Amino acid sequence: MAESLPFVSFLSDYGTRDEFVGVCKAVMLEIAPQVRIVDITHDVAPFDVRAGALTLVRSIQYLPSGVVLAIVDPGVGTDRRAIAVEVENGVLVGPDNGLLAPSVAMLGGAQRAVAITNPEYQLQAPGGTFAGRDVMAPAAGHLVAGVPLDELGDEVDPNLLVPGLLPLPDERDDGAILGEVLWIDRFGNAQLNVDPDMLTARGVAVGDAVEVRLGDLGQGDEGRRTRWVTTYADARPSELVIVTDSYGLLSLAVDRQSAATVARLHVGAKVTVVAAPTGGA
Repeated sequence: MAESLPFVSFLSDYGTRDEFVGVCKAVMLEIAPQVRIVDITHDVAPFDVRAGALTLVRSIQYLPSGVVLAIVDPGVGTDRRAIAVEVENGVLVGPDNGLLAPSVAMLGGAQRAVAITNPEYQLQAPGGTFAGRDVMAPAAGHLVAGVPLDELGDEVDPNLLVPGLLPLPDERDDGAILGEVLWIDRFGNAQLNVDPDMLTARGVAVGDAVEVRLGDLGQGDEGRRTRWVTTYADARPSELVIVTDSYGLLSLAVDRQSAATVARLHVGAKVTVVAAPTGGA
């Protein structure tokens, strides 16, 4: 697998101001000079495992087969495990803190998993605070170089890995969908953890009015009558709308403006979506 698929897709919260990303790449290249590295992003908010997991799962189906190296690791130096998880088309390497779990599920589940414990495939280091350089990047490089997965360390039960941290919407008996903002992109579009099928199951179609209430259970917000549109340009000037985004989830948007600014949204903000009463939008 590794010799014919010499890709490492790399995600981290390291940023690019310090040398961390470059050093991890250098470690992999020293071990496997043939490796081709895809930078997914290194601008995940520091220590934000959930944001890293979301970014990775949004990307995973588009990445080349091979190795994925994902590092958002606030527990570095503790007893949390570094792991390598084999899936159908490759191996995901990272900390066992829920970062990898949604992507493993998206790819059909784990076939095998190991804790990266074999010092033969790690770098010696004066301290334990840079496991990305000393443990996980070497593991990725050795996998590309053809080292079998089970050489990296002891096999672990994939069912006992730390699960993902992604919130699920709550579909209430009164027809309301209680969701939250998963992600705000650089344009200010606010992705919700709400599937369009949840609206269509309630008889709502593209073009129909939808009521959006902001805040926990919609309390303190009288609700905003929005429309479910196909694309941003379908919105009227300064109108808050709902679109199905490129990842297949509902997003709040304002054409050529930031919905996050207009509606005062942030990641984790509670959003209740309900079918609007009939009448003019």
